[in-house]
Amino acid sequence: MVSATAARRGEAASGEHLLSLEEALERLLDRVDTLGAEMAPLPEAAGRVLAADVYGDVSLPPWDNSAMDGFAVRAADVAAAGPDRPVELRVVGEVAAGRAPRKTLRRGEALRILTGAPVPPGADAVVPIEDTSAWHGPRQAAGAPLPATVAIHRAVTPGAHVRRQGEDVVAGDRLLRAGQRVGAGAVALAAAVGRDRCSVVRRPHLALLATGDEIVAPGRKPGPGQIHDANSAALTVLGQRAGALVRSFGIAPDELAAVTARLSEVLAWADVVVVTGGVSVGARDVVKDAFEALGSVEFWRVAVQPGKPLAFGRAARGRGAPPGGPVLLFGLPGNPVSSYVTFELFVRPALRRLAGLPPLDRVTERAVLGETVSTSRERRAFLRVRLEPSADPAGLPIARLSGGQGSHVLSALAAADGLAVVPEGVGEAAAGTEVDVWPIEEWP
Repeated sequence: MVSATAARRGEAASGEHLLSLEEALERLLDRVDTLGAEMAPLPEAAGRVLAADVYGDVSLPPWDNSAMDGFAVRAADVAAAGPDRPVELRVVGEVAAGRAPRKTLRRGEALRILTGAPVPPGADAVVPIEDTSAWHGPRQAAGAPLPATVAIHRAVTPGAHVRRQGEDVVAGDRLLRAGQRVGAGAVALAAAVGRDRCSVVRRPHLALLATGDEIVAPGRKPGPGQIHDANSAALTVLGQRAGALVRSFGIAPDELAAVTARLSEVLAWADVVVVTGGVSVGARDVVKDAFEALGSVEFWRVAVQPGKPLAFGRAARGRGAPPGGPVLLFGLPGNPVSSYVTFELFVRPALRRLAGLPPLDRVTERAVLGETVSTSRERRAFLRVRLEPSADPAGLPIARLSGGQGSHVLSALAAADGLAVVPEGVGEAAAGTEVDVWPIEEWP
């Protein structure tokens, strides 16, 4: 079994200090606060966190109403009814849904009533149509001919088949609490009391910027030595799944002035900025310098594989930006698998904190490696794997590499259904070694 105790310190063979995943997350999330509130239409509030309690102005149901199609009666009038001794009542009218009752029910009378219609004064129960002589009579739609009398074949007690006023909600009740995540049920409840919007935590604005002279947008023909930008497309999907409003700011060349100028524009809109590429040690890796020109770099390089050259910093908001704390700056590696993995490890937790959501509690699965794998000893590795059932019904699933593990190999990422985690300090994990596998989250 793989042990994670060996190298939490993250010391590389060269002597450089790499932050562990936990250390980096602690520094990253320090002083990151939930964003402010905004009013949102109910469908747009789904999935977000309430910023204020929601109270009901009306009761639900707002009045006593029928739970069945049938006849509104006085329970005392039919107390002796039975299949062999029906009680006959005079039918004096009907009540349809959406209509107010026009009659007060008196002794020996019945009113035909449809589901959802208000229970008329004088009535205290509803007899389902199946328990009356009208069951095989004219269709019981609103406006159908009324029988002169109806035979009741089953006794009912007071309150039978009646939805009482305030049975669900009493006017003035607190329906939903601040801090609660809004689901379809909460949307339905708020709508039922007449709300068409509610106060929710503002969605984080996530700005994406790709860098590199070699990068062109999908749909454009690349020139000599150029490739298409895969990062912006993938991170747009991941950002949307994390609940952010995502906007791409295109591709910047590998020039400090150009990247700084583009970032200055971004700071007038974003809560979080993700720049892909340009964060390593090459002569044209200028993203760290651009971060420092506009704000600060709080850490660089983390003990994860893929994704070591990751930069994180903060910068002041630009003029016209939405209110909030400093803008969070992420410089992710340019290789697309590295940017995918580091987004999930670092950017998603930040977006959740800003949105008022709790940390993502990843449900991991135990599995055994299907083959021997080599990893960087000083870094925690996240291998792209597919899970297969064990031949032993009681055995753990088998995690097999879904393809090449290079940080540029997108086919293995697309084929994977999980990330197998090999802790620091291992270097080589033999086939049969137990590992945790993070499912690749399609939706949160």
